[in-house]
Amino acid sequence: MIALEQLGKYKENNRIEAKEALGGLPVSIWETYSAFANTLGGIILLGVEEKKDKSLHAVDLPDPIYLIEEFWRIINDPKKVSVNILTESDVQTDCADGKTIVVIRVPRAETKDKPVYIGSDPISGTYRRNGDGDYHCTAEEVGAMIREAKRRPKKLSACDSTDIIIEFLTDHVRCTKDDIAVLPGMTPDKADAELKKLVSEGIVIAEEESGSRSYRLKER
Repeated sequence: MIALEQLGKYKENNRIEAKEALGGLPVSIWETYSAFANTLGGIILLGVEEKKDKSLHAVDLPDPIYLIEEFWRIINDPKKVSVNILTESDVQTDCADGKTIVVIRVPRAETKDKPVYIGSDPISGTYRRNGDGDYHCTAEEVGAMIREAKRRPKKLSACDSTDIIIEFLTDHVRCTKDDIAVLPGMTPDKADAELKKLVSEGIVIAEEESGSRSYRLKER
């Protein structure tokens, strides 16, 4: 999802969140976990700071393994988090800028698991992702997720296409329609339709430069 050897070229967006975590596991990590799970999924980087120019850079984490142990302890406590949708492979140490960081990959939650919330009250503990920030869901948004979870979920190929495009943009920062058209399961017409849909939903921004159109994930 992200090339850690080129960490500095990335910025926080609706699929990437960086936290220094120098003082231990940040409390705000659970808002981001909820937000990613309830939106499009994403990646949380512990031991990464955001510079003034918004670029990301690794810091020296005192004890990455302790952070992982503490993370698992809390996420598996139903009094703290409504559901754990992660597997062991989703939480790992990795190397960036010559330093060890913690990488947490949060998938989009299945409809039956939504809303994913923190604490014991879904109304006060449910978040979603907007741009590069987490926002607290309204009671109406939470209610809509609960109602949808009670229905039989439908498998939509458009959802798969959305994931493919967002993951590509997370890796490559920007793309053209031709870049998307050659991805698995895509055609030029399908790529055009899916990109237009993501632009209309405010997830992707279209930019014109030298007569050519490119696309990137929207930042707050």
